[in-house]
Amino acid sequence: MASVIGNLAVVDDGEQAAALANPLRLKVLEALSEADSATGVARRLDEPRQKVNFHLRELERVGLVDFVEERKRGNCIERIVRAKATHFVVSPSALGPLGDVDPSRWRDRYSWAYLVAVAGRAIRDLATLRRGADEAGKKLPTFTLETEVRFRDPVAMHAFAEELASAVAELVSRHHDENAENGRTFQFFVGGHPAITKPHEESNSKGTKEATGEQDEKAD
Repeated sequence: MASVIGNLAVVDDGEQAAALANPLRLKVLEALSEADSATGVARRLDEPRQKVNFHLRELERVGLVDFVEERKRGNCIERIVRAKATHFVVSPSALGPLGDVDPSRWRDRYSWAYLVAVAGRAIRDLATLRRGADEAGKKLPTFTLETEVRFRDPVAMHAFAEELASAVAELVSRHHDENAENGRTFQFFVGGHPAITKPHEESNSKGTKEATGEQDEKAD
């Protein structure tokens, strides 16, 4: 089932992931960031109540929506529910063997596939660790470093990558203690990709034109 911390849920169950594939269910989940009834959600989404209620029941069945309370409304009793979280991420493990992204299958550390595989593994492992920490009533120690670097050309980018790899190797050699009796092994990874600096729609439009060789027309 989904691992939840705060308002973020990592979905690693195939049935839950399948439930998220329906566009209307995504709208229902978004509407349920605050507790409401099927009638209230239907009104806000301008959809038939029966249709919304069907999808809401399915979301509740797979554990993406939690029951809050029952409220009397006239002669009726309304069920009030709330989404498990306000933001959801689907883990590769929700896909079973298809999502078993083993980075060792891609040896080129500069490849897109290698970075995706490592990032996917991190999401999968963090979901597992989060669940284990919750069951044990312990905190989950993590560390994140994020930054941006503007390179003048690909040569500079590759030089940076080589220097970074050397610096990390030196740090590991100084801090790694294979024989630490009470030590705990941590896994680190560093990935880089071009920053998205334009709106999604504009980036897609530009990417399509570049791929097809289409050029913007210029006024005379």
